[in-house]
Amino acid sequence: MTKAASRHSPFAVGLSLFAMLLVGAVAAQQKSPAITKSPATPALDPSKPVAITGAKLLTITHGTIDNGVLIIENGKIAAAGAASSVKVPGNAQVIDAKGMTVYPGLIDSETHLGLTEIEADKMTNDLVEPSDEIMPHMHVSDAFHAESVLIPVTRYNGITNAIVAPDSRDTLPGQDSFIQLAGADATQMLLIRDIAMPLNFTGRQRRNESFANAQYPQTRMGMAAQMRQAFTDAQGYAAKWDEYNKKKASAKAGETPPSPPSRDLKLEALLPYLEGKKPVIVKAETSNDVETAYALAQEFKLKVILNGLTQSQAIYDKIASWKVPVILGSIYDEPKEWERYDTVYKMPGELSKLGVKIAFASFDAHQVRNLPYAAGFAVAFGLPYDEAMKALTLYPAQIWGVDDQLGSLDVGKTANIVIANGDPLDVKTDVKYVFIQGKSIPMVNRQTELRDRYSNRQ
Repeated sequence: MTKAASRHSPFAVGLSLFAMLLVGAVAAQQKSPAITKSPATPALDPSKPVAITGAKLLTITHGTIDNGVLIIENGKIAAAGAASSVKVPGNAQVIDAKGMTVYPGLIDSETHLGLTEIEADKMTNDLVEPSDEIMPHMHVSDAFHAESVLIPVTRYNGITNAIVAPDSRDTLPGQDSFIQLAGADATQMLLIRDIAMPLNFTGRQRRNESFANAQYPQTRMGMAAQMRQAFTDAQGYAAKWDEYNKKKASAKAGETPPSPPSRDLKLEALLPYLEGKKPVIVKAETSNDVETAYALAQEFKLKVILNGLTQSQAIYDKIASWKVPVILGSIYDEPKEWERYDTVYKMPGELSKLGVKIAFASFDAHQVRNLPYAAGFAVAFGLPYDEAMKALTLYPAQIWGVDDQLGSLDVGKTANIVIANGDPLDVKTDVKYVFIQGKSIPMVNRQTELRDRYSNRQ
């Protein structure tokens, strides 16, 4: 390589830019005063009521209250309303939140929290069981790591609850869990262990990574056939057990009881979904895949939540007619070559306009804290602000069947509450307090510890 070429190689250019940034950072540090450690959130006694006064309350269900008061007691919202209508208990610990915004804890509708820690270290990754594509009897709750350092980072930005899902490399990779982001251990954090089952149909589940290692299924036809066989086998399994139970119930005294069928955990795991007791999360992106996967779900009368839809604009009207909720994402996906630059960005607004109930998800473990900014991005491309907030709070609570406890600032609901110094969807906003089940969570995480440790080093 010539000297001229080497000067303009990507590595040389990158090294030069890094040197310039480093020099600039040193110069800025010399000119700017040292960063001081931020004060810790004051400790609150969980046995006493907490009164948040003077704040703007984003109630989600009954509008915005500009000068509001919210009372937390026994882990619940005891009162929420205008300052003139809410009496503060005499023994309450008061948080003066004048100029701040109070809103329900945010809910991420698909994450990998607790299943991965360091992507490059296989020993810290329990994202999916790769030995088979059909694994409905896998439970992410069995692998959930409650001590993950990513969880405090996540709740630092106001996310208090999340769906934990396996990676989408398999067609039926296991069963999701619903968690809260605080608790002494996994038992306390796992609120609903098996809440839903992903059914992935994006094409990435095909086993044709290379000619030498190709396995069944190698095509979308194969994926559909494989899932259809799994559900059909589960129906046959249920019929065998029904027949056994009938024979057992009708057996007369003294007769030899019938022998039960052999248990099959894989087929047994599908039964609650075939019976419509739990939802199946159908993930597809293109119009054809969405229609194929939805038709398969309808064939077996499954309760459906749609997921993805990033290249299915042509059938938005049809999707709206199905009357099923949609987990959006990722809205940061690149449009196809033939699409406008804003095609995917406008998806939330267009679906919402058609009356579709939507929810946002990060589909990640390390970037869950950026969940509110996806909603803010969608607002910039046509989603009404109130709908964006509902898609982070009330709608996911409704989709996951926990809206009697979460999703709004209504009296009697669990006190998962956030206090911030600005708009929840604005990247400049800082969260000051996070309450989970009425307890104030320390605003400390691995990143703040490193910041405080190294910010004043000379």
